[in-house]
Amino acid sequence: MESCLMHCMEASLRALESLMTEFFHSCTTNDRKREIEELLNSFAGQPGSWRHCLYFLSNSRNEYVMMYSLTVFENLVNKMWVGVASEDKAELRSCLPKLLLSQHALLPFFIRNKLCKVIVDIGRQDWPMFYHNFFSNTLQIVQSPSLAPLGLVLLKMTSEELVCPREDLSVARKEELKKLLLDQIPTVLNLLTGILETVWDKHSVTVTTPPPSPTSRESVNDCCINCCLLSCSIGILAGDSTPMVLEAESGDLCMLALECLAHLFSWIPLSSSITPSLLASIFNFARFGCQQPIKTKPLPTSNGDSMVGHAERARLGVMAMNCINELMCKNCVPVDFEEFLLHMFQQTFYLLQRLTNTHTNTHTIKSRLQELDESYVEKFTDFLRLFVSVHLRRIESNAQFPLVEFLALLLKYTFNQPNHEGYLACLDIWSIFLDYLTTKIRSRLADSDSVINRYKDALVLLLREVLNRIQFRLNQSQLEELDDETLDDDQQTEWQRYLRQSLEVVARVMELLPSQTFSVLFPVLQEDLDIYLGLQQFIVRSGTSRRLNITAEADCRKLHCALRDLSSLLQAVGRLAEFFTGDVFSARFNDALAIVQRLVEVSCYGSQISLYDVEMAVPSVLKPDLIDVHAQSLAALQAYSHWLAQFCGEVQRQQDQTQFVDLIRSSMAATTPLINAKVPEKLLLSACHLLVSMATTVRPVFLVSLPAAQNIFNLITENHNHRLPQEAHVLVCRALSNMLLLPWPSLPEAEQQWQSRSANHTRLLSSLTQQYRLLLALALSDTCKAVIQQTLCVLRDLVDSISVEATKSRQICYHSLQESVQVTLALFPLFIQQPDVTDEMLSFFLTLFQALRVQMGVAFTEQIIQTFLSMFTRAALVVVQEPGQTFKPLLPSILSLCLDQVYPIVSERSCPDVKAEMFELLFQILHQNWRFFFKSSVLSSVQRTGAEELIENQAQFIAAMQAFGQSFLQPDIHIFKQNLSYLEVLNTKHKLYHRKLFRNTMLFHFINVLLQVLLHKSHDLLQDDITLALYNMAAVDFPAFYSSFLPEFLNGCQGLDHHQRTTLARNFTPERDLPSFSQGVYRIVNDLRFYRLCNGSLPPGTLKL
Repeated sequence: MESCLMHCMEASLRALESLMTEFFHSCTTNDRKREIEELLNSFAGQPGSWRHCLYFLSNSRNEYVMMYSLTVFENLVNKMWVGVASEDKAELRSCLPKLLLSQHALLPFFIRNKLCKVIVDIGRQDWPMFYHNFFSNTLQIVQSPSLAPLGLVLLKMTSEELVCPREDLSVARKEELKKLLLDQIPTVLNLLTGILETVWDKHSVTVTTPPPSPTSRESVNDCCINCCLLSCSIGILAGDSTPMVLEAESGDLCMLALECLAHLFSWIPLSSSITPSLLASIFNFARFGCQQPIKTKPLPTSNGDSMVGHAERARLGVMAMNCINELMCKNCVPVDFEEFLLHMFQQTFYLLQRLTNTHTNTHTIKSRLQELDESYVEKFTDFLRLFVSVHLRRIESNAQFPLVEFLALLLKYTFNQPNHEGYLACLDIWSIFLDYLTTKIRSRLADSDSVINRYKDALVLLLREVLNRIQFRLNQSQLEELDDETLDDDQQTEWQRYLRQSLEVVARVMELLPSQTFSVLFPVLQEDLDIYLGLQQFIVRSGTSRRLNITAEADCRKLHCALRDLSSLLQAVGRLAEFFTGDVFSARFNDALAIVQRLVEVSCYGSQISLYDVEMAVPSVLKPDLIDVHAQSLAALQAYSHWLAQFCGEVQRQQDQTQFVDLIRSSMAATTPLINAKVPEKLLLSACHLLVSMATTVRPVFLVSLPAAQNIFNLITENHNHRLPQEAHVLVCRALSNMLLLPWPSLPEAEQQWQSRSANHTRLLSSLTQQYRLLLALALSDTCKAVIQQTLCVLRDLVDSISVEATKSRQICYHSLQESVQVTLALFPLFIQQPDVTDEMLSFFLTLFQALRVQMGVAFTEQIIQTFLSMFTRAALVVVQEPGQTFKPLLPSILSLCLDQVYPIVSERSCPDVKAEMFELLFQILHQNWRFFFKSSVLSSVQRTGAEELIENQAQFIAAMQAFGQSFLQPDIHIFKQNLSYLEVLNTKHKLYHRKLFRNTMLFHFINVLLQVLLHKSHDLLQDDITLALYNMAAVDFPAFYSSFLPEFLNGCQGLDHHQRTTLARNFTPERDLPSFSQGVYRIVNDLRFYRLCNGSLPPGTLKL
């Protein structure tokens, strides 16, 4: 009979091999593949199919068959293990490890790893109660020289699968497994340490490196660093014992050990189990990443084993640094572990010294870094960032760590990075350090000077080097590699990102060392300014044309670099503007005045000689450079508009205003000639933005009366034939409107001249809308469409710019707009079939509602809402937010339209934008008009009496709550998150969950829905938000939640027996703090899923005790 069974097994194996070969054959049709798949699934679902799979796995070399068999085992262990007979489990626990040990060398690695995972999955279910030797067997395999690689694979998988299991375990079992593993960690780490030390000792050749003398090429500082390092308690720093040769087998073993350590370090806490010897071993292998490629071929070993090449050695270095970084990520450091951290930082200091050391060979630091594995350099940079961001505060005050010398090495490392990405990553580290230093100084003002002086030299050197790295005259070939055309997700080019990050570092240094920053920056700026301001002498006139008489290639290249650098330095000067305003205005006034005067001078110079309009050699290069310098000079001047505004406020209280008036007059003289359609757009827009800042931020009283400003008024109101580009036109109109609308600073209301300014503003808008207001009398055409879009774009911008200004400004604005508003309302029906035009009109009216709704009044607002019913929600949204009683009569009709007409249409359709706006409207109705529903008096709220809660419009409130509740049953995660936050706000502001109506009729329904969402894992990204909302709802009445709701909820859950329901309820301990409650929610949701999985895996008819 046994031979018959074997024959049957063999026949099944052959049939399976044939099916698998057919399934993966290129000629097999999809229909046939589905048939085969159904057949295989049917076979896998049969009781006892695993016995066939065990035979298949032992007797077939077909990879498809082996993978299928292992998939059957995996499904059995993870989904049906509870229903498997105990004797069958014991057989599997015995057979599979034996199979692995006997055939692991013959199996493809992916089959071997799959088999390892199945064994680990069994351990996850049964260790230690039923599979007591699971972990001890793994450790024995690790200790066996021939099986150690296999053991390390098992060990790493054990760490992965037992610490971070999926939903097939209860919370109690997860906690038990983690505790069991933690108990084994000292043994595991000792084993791994032994493996790394054994390989290192076997292959290392010690080369003693004596401390360098001060007379060598190493600096005295470097000598001090070495002496400090030599005094460290971990002795590997005394010499370089990096192996020059390493057998491939040993290299693979160490790689597996380091991978295992990296995963262990990701979850175990810092403790004494992580010994100095283990750390020393990891750093030994981290040194592989510092090595240059070996130029000569290594000699073969006596036994003929192959050697590890440079790439494999570098991978070892990368993995070792990965282990170190996993330790560095831990912010929770026990006090007794800080000394250990110091040793780790000292070892890293040694690595950093090696990376930036040039005295041992002819390599420059940059070329050394360039030859290293790119991943290693990235990992090392990650380490430095973690060190500075997480641990610097712990180590800074420790006298044993040479922090200043570390910064010196970090400077070397930063400015010798082989690529731009590496350099910018290092700049991020410096930004973190500078932020830390700034925060520290603000908290220790008494000894701030001593703190700054400690780092002063390093910061000044950092500043100089950063400025050098953005200058084309020093780094043209490298900087030309940066893309200055393609925009990234942040709408900036690669060059702009590089420059912005560099200038942020400059700004942070400026905050700490203002005088030193200027002493470094301005000589460089002056040098490039001299070149730019001297260009006038090279302009040669020939009739009506002008030519720049610089033609030599070297001179053109020098000019190109100087102009690019001047543009960057002007941006740097603009970035520093914030450090001259506020409390330091008076102390730094003279410096700021000198800067602004210089910027005004440069801007006037550019506008006077119009270099963008001059003929020149290589115009494709030099002309954009000249335009950019001119534009950046205007942009830098604009950056000082807040300083000018503060200056304006100061001179209002003084008699002598000459300096201020001269600055404004000269600035306008530099700006207004550029507001011309013939000027390059980049330069034109810079001039327009400066004009807007003068009118909006600075607001000098005399601005509107300047001839330059009058010229702009005339240009915009009279010269319609030479219209500016739309963006520039909008900006100029905004500036002119704000000159007339915005109140002048430091002047009383009586001196604001509102009457004359209102008349002038009316004339301005009358001129701007002249063509628009005549459209009703004209036939519809494309020209009409263009006029509507252009005019409404301008009007919308004007209204938006004064939306937060004083009431008087908004009154004047609406008075000037009234006729245009009526025209727009009349035009709307005529263009109802042209969505681009109607969208512009709707946007205009939405802006009107947001900024001028009070000035418009109730009657006109209602007229507009009725007209634009199709866009009702956005229009109504701003109305319901208006405080006071003015618009309250509109609430019933708005609610009716929203709940009775809009909601039924959008509730079952996929229209997220409309839904989001509708729910926002509902939220604002409830939030801003709470007393429309709940009339409770202040006295009753204070007394908290048991009187009946007064509620009006109850049906509409319930309908609104039902709409919110229904949205939590929809798959749209964005609507879910938005509406959950709305409910939380209503609870925070108005105690929604505590209201009697909500508490008695809705509360438990909402809790039930949110728990079901967690159970179905449909919105897992919002798990924390949902749990917080559940806590706030349960907190209304914790006793009722635990005694009433929880049993009722569990009784309604399908797929559970009575004992499981009781266990779930008992494990949800009745705690009232948020962390404990959150843990209870996590436990009940996880365990409920687990019980359902277990019950579903039991064979039919199983008796559950």
